[in-house]
Amino acid sequence: MTFNPDNVIIWQWEMLKINATLVFTWLVMALILCLTWLATRRLSDDVHPSRWQTFMEMLVSLIRDQIRDVGREDPDPYLSFVGTIFLFIAFANLLTIIPGYRPPTGSLSTTAALAICVFLAVPLYGIQRQGLLNYLRQYTRPSLFMLPFNIIGEVSRTIALAVRLFGNMMSGTVVVAVLISITPFLFPIVLQLLGLLTGMIQAYIFAILAMVYISSALVARKKNNTSTQNRPEPGGTAPAGGQ
Repeated sequence: MTFNPDNVIIWQWEMLKINATLVFTWLVMALILCLTWLATRRLSDDVHPSRWQTFMEMLVSLIRDQIRDVGREDPDPYLSFVGTIFLFIAFANLLTIIPGYRPPTGSLSTTAALAICVFLAVPLYGIQRQGLLNYLRQYTRPSLFMLPFNIIGEVSRTIALAVRLFGNMMSGTVVVAVLISITPFLFPIVLQLLGLLTGMIQAYIFAILAMVYISSALVARKKNNTSTQNRPEPGGTAPAGGQ
């Protein structure tokens, strides 16, 4: 049995291949687009909104609260990015209840692509908030000697982010397949529920780590703002806290 969706070839023409990873990734994306369109096509500010709207508002509120708790920032600038990552991974893992479906998160290529998105988003958000020079100075603190180590740290945490999600999803798929093959009539339902729970936890962890990495790029900005506020003006008096 093939557990890696990259090895399942759906269509091939010479060097061009479409494997299960691509097909199921497109399926997840299409499903998310359809559900969001259905949920938002009749938005209203009535006292009693539709169930779809209520569910979507609750989901968005939960994601906003988590972003605010982690980053101590206004969640709106990061909601679309972090929320999209969470929804994609969550839906990709929830669809495992469908027979024949192979989660694209069980492919290292998919998890690596998600990790690269986080890797690129961190400096983009950091530069947007701090400016290019202030952000780049973070890599030379506390001294220029730390520059290569900070760069290695950025790359290594990206690799860890991809491998963590891939390893958890792949190992869960293998364990469930082995146990079902041994006892096909006893554990399938329980194991499917356990797999769904694990998939949701992995989606939550990936999204939280993405926000943690983004928040780390904004720390210097906060420190700079704090030091600027506490610095006395020329000819003025020091702040009350410094007296």
